[in-house]
Amino acid sequence: MTDAGNHDDEQQSAPTIPASLQKAQHLANLLDTSFTLPVVNYRIGLDGIIGLIPVVGDVVTAGIALRIILYAKQMGMPDRLLKKMFRNTALDFLLGLIPIIGSIADFFYKSNRRNVKLMEMWWLHSNEQALKKQVDQSLEQWASQHFIE
Repeated sequence: MTDAGNHDDEQQSAPTIPASLQKAQHLANLLDTSFTLPVVNYRIGLDGIIGLIPVVGDVVTAGIALRIILYAKQMGMPDRLLKKMFRNTALDFLLGLIPIIGSIADFFYKSNRRNVKLMEMWWLHSNEQALKKQVDQSLEQWASQHFIE
């Protein structure tokens, strides 16, 4: 069963953002952008902080990142995109294993945000027609309430 958020019934309702995508967004924000560094105004997350612990930190954050890929699979994303997400996560993990350079890279290479962006773009593309229909209906309703014919 997938959590794609689209509906094929006769009376098509507006697609809702899948719970899997919302959970992935939350995890990615936590790992990649949950804190702002003062003065430089740069966002970092737990990935960079936990990644300072050699090897163990990278294993922990990679495990959490794999959860995001599982959410993508639950949504029904195609294998080619799941593989791309896995490559992003693997690169982040491997970079993190390099002493000092890897710790710095953890603050700049935000694989979790990249993966969630792939999820968001795929979901938007998959629900494009329903979203357009929803916008058209909302505009028609607004126009009928604000303009007298």
